[in-house]
Amino acid sequence: MKAHYHLPGLFEFYELYRLFLPLYRAHREYFYDWCEIGSIYGAPADCLWGGGRVGFGEAKADEVAMLMREYGVSSRLTFSNSLLRAEHLSDRSCNALCALFEKNGETKNGVILTSELLLGYLRQHYPGFYFVSSTTKVLTSFDQLDAELGRTEFDAVVPDFRLNKDFEHLLALPDEKKGKLEFLCNECCDFACAERRACYENVSRKNLGESCADHICASPAAAGGYRFSAAMKNPGFIGIGDIQNVYLPNGFSHFKLEGRSLGSAIVLEFLLYYLTKPEYQLNVREAIYLDSALDLF
Repeated sequence: MKAHYHLPGLFEFYELYRLFLPLYRAHREYFYDWCEIGSIYGAPADCLWGGGRVGFGEAKADEVAMLMREYGVSSRLTFSNSLLRAEHLSDRSCNALCALFEKNGETKNGVILTSELLLGYLRQHYPGFYFVSSTTKVLTSFDQLDAELGRTEFDAVVPDFRLNKDFEHLLALPDEKKGKLEFLCNECCDFACAERRACYENVSRKNLGESCADHICASPAAAGGYRFSAAMKNPGFIGIGDIQNVYLPNGFSHFKLEGRSLGSAIVLEFLLYYLTKPEYQLNVREAIYLDSALDLF
């Protein structure tokens, strides 16, 4: 069994993947043989159906689609706005994205979503997609998660990261449900946060163009922003040792990396840590950005 990584930044980090994917194909020896890229997810800037994070992807949709088609990588449109109403379903740009990505090459593409209204619409109008239940549903009880895993509409379910280590219940799942789980590995949010739903709803309102104040994170560490080193200390963090020694042997093979709202440098660090053999990490950095003329200070 191999680990399948679902990577952030379909539109947001197009320029990074334009360099990384050819390297990944040409030098597979740089990367662990026990894992592969399962999909790349994201949404363009000002995407009405978008959610989870305020999108800033500026890449052209046809160029993104061409890159994913060339390398046979599944594209996932992040349409996790939880506050959509019927009048939003006719949005021209979102429907154009669906028409472009629904049948883009031989690899099947998907949609990550929260809204039941949108799910019904997409199943009717774009049946070529597979569907992923978003972590923005904030399903924090295992009973809720188990019920979501039982829904045939979804090929994958991303649980709240605080259920990542609930092995008492996870290990008791049948293989079919284990195969649908997709764990969010590198969340930096406070493990005790009680405002995740409010935070996601704030993003949904902004993507709808509503005037609203920013959600203010109450976490003591919020002022420092995202730090991978801090995420590694989170009780819900899943590292490569966990994946190899705990999750894969027990039938769990799908792992999601967050990072759409971060910078490309930290996303590259995710790719180095999760996919790249340590002895080749410098080779990857040199192929992506590092040369003898680079001056940081």
